[in-house]
Amino acid sequence: MDKKIEKKRWTWQRILLLVAVVGGLGLLINTVLKNAGTSRLNVQSERLMVDTVGRGNFQEFIPVTGVVQPLRTVFIDAVEGGKVEEKFVEDGAFVKPNQPILRLSNPDLMVNYLNQEANIISQINQIRNTSILMEQQSLNLREQAVDVDYQLDLNGKRLERNRELLKDKVIARVEYEEMEALVTNLKNRKGLLRATIKKDSAYQELQQQQMSSSLDLMQRNLTITRQSLEQLMVRAPIAGQLSGLTKELGASVARSENIGQIDDLSNFKVRVRIDEFYISRVFNEQEGSFTFAGKNYQLKIKKIYPQVLNGAFEADMVFVGAPPEGIKRGQSVSVKLELSAEEQAMLLQRGGFYQTTGGNWVYVIDPSSGNARKRTVRLGRQNPNFYEVLDGLQPGDVVIVSGYENFGDKDELVLK
Repeated sequence: MDKKIEKKRWTWQRILLLVAVVGGLGLLINTVLKNAGTSRLNVQSERLMVDTVGRGNFQEFIPVTGVVQPLRTVFIDAVEGGKVEEKFVEDGAFVKPNQPILRLSNPDLMVNYLNQEANIISQINQIRNTSILMEQQSLNLREQAVDVDYQLDLNGKRLERNRELLKDKVIARVEYEEMEALVTNLKNRKGLLRATIKKDSAYQELQQQQMSSSLDLMQRNLTITRQSLEQLMVRAPIAGQLSGLTKELGASVARSENIGQIDDLSNFKVRVRIDEFYISRVFNEQEGSFTFAGKNYQLKIKKIYPQVLNGAFEADMVFVGAPPEGIKRGQSVSVKLELSAEEQAMLLQRGGFYQTTGGNWVYVIDPSSGNARKRTVRLGRQNPNFYEVLDGLQPGDVVIVSGYENFGDKDELVLK
């Protein structure tokens, strides 16, 4: 007898199918909920530039353009004006210290010198004559003093003899009194002559000092005038290369006019132009470097010029060590000016995205979906190659660093 077999309602195939359907619906619902309100944009991936965030050595620096200049430049000015009579060297020549460059002529200066010299000679003769007269006057006074002493001695003895004769009534009293008056007068003259000689000596000493001072002043004036004549021969103050010499024979040169300069080419400096944005971050002794002929050379700031022109200021940088062989005056070099020390940091390559986002957010590629989603970040310092990442990214994150101008404000980029 046949037995009826009942068919099972829930087979393992049906259960498996049901699980698959429920899972698919759940995934679909989750995707819909997850992407609700998300704006997307389809983007061709081959047009994008990406960079992987990583850790490395970071140093904040700026590239600046510098011009090589001599470390020392001396300008040559004409101390006295005149006409160029001789030209001993040409522009661009290398000169030695005290080597003649130009010889000027100045007839007025020569006449002035001759007049001063003649005036000094006349003054010297006058001083000498005055000295002779004062000496003669002094001798006359001394001679008078000697004569008074002699007369006083002679008449004093006569007075003593007359006093004895008066006692014996040999002479009249009037004769004795006349002799006594004569002796008294001689004594008075002697005192007066001594006072006169003393004052005359003091006066002569004062006159000699004044005459010596006057003569010394005239001698100094003549020396200055003579030096002015010597300055008509323009000489090189230092050794170096002469430049800017444009005066030719017969040309007129004004007093204190610049006629050239001498550059000391034994050492060099680099004058750099720096954007005014960094004026508060640039200091003396700050270091920098540049590459020349395959070698790296270190520099440090020696002098900062505070004047800001056309949005930039200048600074002089000197070489730490010997300058490069073969470097020339006027040559332009690109200097890497260091603003901070080298240290470890999380780095992101520089790119055009910064102009759109200001460094506040970036598109980070999701490795699971292959799409790029917007993420808030915080960037710090920067140099020409990298940004310093402070927050929002981790090492290994892949970031789109090319420009975002065509992406609008989309939350997600669907990469094709």
